[in-house]
Amino acid sequence: MGMKTKIALGAVVGIAVIGALSANAGDGDGDAKSDNRTSASAGEKAGGSSEAKPAEDKAADDKPADDKPAEDKAEKKASQADQFKAFVQKNGTSKEKDAVSHVTKVQGADEQNDILDAADVYTDFTGGIMGEGTGPAKLIASAFADWKDSENGLVTIYDADGELLGNGQF
Repeated sequence: MGMKTKIALGAVVGIAVIGALSANAGDGDGDAKSDNRTSASAGEKAGGSSEAKPAEDKAADDKPADDKPAEDKAEKKASQADQFKAFVQKNGTSKEKDAVSHVTKVQGADEQNDILDAADVYTDFTGGIMGEGTGPAKLIASAFADWKDSENGLVTIYDADGELLGNGQF
Protein backbone atom coordinates (compact mmCIF):
# COMPACT_ATOMS: atom_id res chain seq x y z
CA MET A 1 0.00 0.00 0.00
CA GLY A 2 1.21 3.49 -0.81
CA MET A 3 1.59 6.27 1.72
CA LYS A 4 -1.43 8.22 0.40
CA THR A 5 -3.61 5.12 0.63
CA LYS A 6 -2.57 4.52 4.23
CA ILE A 7 -3.37 8.10 5.19
CA ALA A 8 -6.76 7.99 3.46
CA LEU A 9 -7.60 4.65 5.07
CA GLY A 10 -6.56 5.97 8.50
CA ALA A 11 -8.75 9.05 8.03
CA VAL A 12 -11.78 6.94 7.06
CA VAL A 13 -11.28 4.61 10.03
CA GLY A 14 -10.85 7.59 12.37
CA ILE A 15 -14.06 9.21 11.17
CA ALA A 16 -15.95 5.93 11.50
CA VAL A 17 -14.69 5.46 15.08
CA ILE A 18 -15.63 9.02 16.05
CA GLY A 19 -19.07 8.59 14.50
CA ALA A 20 -19.66 5.31 16.32
CA LEU A 21 -18.56 6.77 19.65
CA SER A 22 -20.73 9.85 19.31
CA ALA A 23 -23.74 7.76 18.27
CA ASN A 24 -23.33 5.48 21.28
CA ALA A 25 -22.51 8.22 23.77
CA GLY A 26 -26.15 9.30 23.98
CA ASP A 27 -27.43 12.22 25.98
CA GLY A 28 -28.19 10.39 29.20
CA ASP A 29 -28.30 12.18 32.51
CA GLY A 30 -26.14 9.66 34.35
CA ASP A 31 -28.90 7.20 35.25
CA ALA A 32 -28.03 3.53 34.90
CA LYS A 33 -31.33 2.67 33.21
CA SER A 34 -31.31 1.60 29.59
CA ASP A 35 -33.60 3.07 26.96
CA ASN A 36 -33.72 1.32 23.60
CA ARG A 37 -36.27 3.64 22.01
CA THR A 38 -35.26 5.70 19.00
CA SER A 39 -37.08 8.87 20.05
CA ALA A 40 -38.40 10.50 23.17
CA SER A 41 -41.79 12.01 23.79
CA ALA A 42 -42.18 15.77 24.02
CA GLY A 43 -42.27 15.65 27.83
CA GLU A 44 -39.02 13.72 27.93
CA LYS A 45 -37.28 16.12 25.57
CA ALA A 46 -38.26 19.16 27.58
CA GLY A 47 -37.87 17.76 31.06
CA GLY A 48 -35.28 15.04 30.59
CA SER A 49 -37.57 12.19 31.71
CA SER A 50 -41.21 11.23 31.77
CA GLU A 51 -41.27 11.02 35.57
CA ALA A 52 -43.03 13.61 37.73
CA LYS A 53 -41.39 17.02 38.02
CA PRO A 54 -39.40 17.82 41.15
CA ALA A 55 -41.02 20.12 43.69
CA GLU A 56 -38.95 23.17 42.71
CA ASP A 57 -39.97 22.81 39.04
CA LYS A 58 -43.63 22.59 40.04
CA ALA A 59 -43.27 25.68 42.21
CA ALA A 60 -41.79 27.60 39.30
CA ASP A 61 -44.67 26.51 37.05
CA ASP A 62 -47.30 27.42 39.65
CA LYS A 63 -46.23 31.07 39.90
CA PRO A 64 -48.70 33.39 38.24
CA ALA A 65 -47.50 35.29 35.19
CA ASP A 66 -48.37 38.59 36.93
CA ASP A 67 -45.11 38.44 38.95
CA LYS A 68 -43.10 39.56 35.92
CA PRO A 69 -42.65 43.29 35.36
CA ALA A 70 -44.89 44.85 32.75
CA GLU A 71 -41.95 45.96 30.61
CA ASP A 72 -40.69 42.36 30.28
CA LYS A 73 -44.10 41.31 28.98
CA ALA A 74 -44.16 44.16 26.49
CA GLU A 75 -40.65 43.32 25.31
CA LYS A 76 -41.55 39.64 24.79
CA LYS A 77 -44.72 40.51 22.87
CA ALA A 78 -43.05 43.13 20.69
CA SER A 79 -41.72 41.98 17.35
CA GLN A 80 -37.99 41.86 16.75
CA ALA A 81 -38.32 44.96 14.55
CA ASP A 82 -40.10 46.85 17.33
CA GLN A 83 -37.48 45.78 19.88
CA PHE A 84 -34.71 46.91 17.52
CA LYS A 85 -36.40 50.26 16.87
CA ALA A 86 -36.93 50.83 20.59
CA PHE A 87 -33.25 50.12 21.29
CA VAL A 88 -32.12 52.56 18.62
CA GLN A 89 -34.58 55.22 19.80
CA LYS A 90 -33.05 54.94 23.25
CA ASN A 91 -29.36 54.53 22.35
CA GLY A 92 -28.82 55.53 18.70
CA THR A 93 -27.61 58.65 16.99
CA SER A 94 -30.02 60.88 15.09
CA LYS A 95 -28.88 59.45 11.73
CA GLU A 96 -29.29 55.88 13.03
CA LYS A 97 -32.77 56.73 14.32
CA ASP A 98 -33.72 58.11 10.90
CA ALA A 99 -32.34 55.04 9.09
CA VAL A 100 -33.97 52.55 11.48
CA SER A 101 -37.35 54.25 11.06
CA HIS A 102 -37.44 52.55 7.63
CA VAL A 103 -37.12 49.04 9.11
CA THR A 104 -40.21 46.93 8.51
CA LYS A 105 -39.13 43.46 9.67
CA VAL A 106 -36.26 41.75 11.50
CA GLN A 107 -35.66 37.99 11.37
CA GLY A 108 -33.12 35.79 13.09
CA ALA A 109 -32.15 38.15 15.90
CA ASP A 110 -33.75 36.18 18.72
CA GLU A 111 -31.86 32.89 18.46
CA GLN A 112 -28.08 33.04 18.56
CA ASN A 113 -25.46 30.36 19.08
CA ASP A 114 -22.26 32.38 18.41
CA ILE A 115 -21.22 29.87 15.74
CA LEU A 116 -22.92 31.27 12.67
CA ASP A 117 -25.58 33.81 13.49
CA ALA A 118 -27.44 35.38 10.60
CA ALA A 119 -30.07 38.07 10.87
CA ASP A 120 -32.10 39.72 8.13
CA VAL A 121 -33.43 43.27 8.32
CA TYR A 122 -36.06 44.35 5.79
CA THR A 123 -36.71 48.01 4.99
CA ASP A 124 -39.09 50.09 2.92
CA PHE A 125 -36.30 51.50 0.73
CA THR A 126 -36.47 50.82 -3.02
CA GLY A 127 -33.97 50.54 -5.83
CA GLY A 128 -31.71 47.76 -4.59
CA ILE A 129 -27.98 48.29 -4.27
CA MET A 130 -28.07 51.29 -6.61
CA GLY A 131 -30.98 52.93 -4.81
CA GLU A 132 -31.26 55.36 -1.95
CA GLY A 133 -31.01 52.77 0.81
CA THR A 134 -27.35 51.72 0.61
CA GLY A 135 -26.08 54.51 2.87
CA PRO A 136 -28.74 54.00 5.54
CA ALA A 137 -28.20 50.21 5.28
CA LYS A 138 -24.69 50.65 6.73
CA LEU A 139 -26.16 52.72 9.57
CA ILE A 140 -28.79 50.05 10.19
CA ALA A 141 -26.10 47.33 10.25
CA SER A 142 -24.04 49.40 12.69
CA ALA A 143 -27.02 49.98 14.97
CA PHE A 144 -27.85 46.27 14.80
CA ALA A 145 -24.28 45.46 15.91
CA ASP A 146 -24.84 47.73 18.91
CA TRP A 147 -28.13 45.94 19.70
CA LYS A 148 -26.97 42.34 19.30
CA ASP A 149 -23.53 40.87 19.86
CA SER A 150 -22.20 37.63 18.43
CA GLU A 151 -18.84 35.98 17.95
CA ASN A 152 -19.64 35.32 14.30
CA GLY A 153 -22.77 37.18 13.28
CA LEU A 154 -23.81 38.62 9.94
CA VAL A 155 -26.72 41.00 9.47
CA THR A 156 -28.06 41.53 5.95
CA ILE A 157 -30.19 44.53 5.02
CA TYR A 158 -32.81 44.19 2.25
CA ASP A 159 -35.02 46.68 0.44
CA ALA A 160 -38.80 46.47 -0.02
CA ASP A 161 -38.42 44.14 -2.99
CA GLY A 162 -36.06 41.78 -1.13
CA GLU A 163 -32.95 43.02 -2.95
CA LEU A 164 -29.69 43.30 -1.06
CA LEU A 165 -28.79 46.74 0.27
CA GLY A 166 -25.84 45.89 2.47
CA ASN A 167 -24.56 43.76 5.29
CA GLY A 168 -22.34 43.93 8.34
CA GLN A 169 -20.94 41.90 11.18
CA PHE A 170 -22.42 41.93 14.66
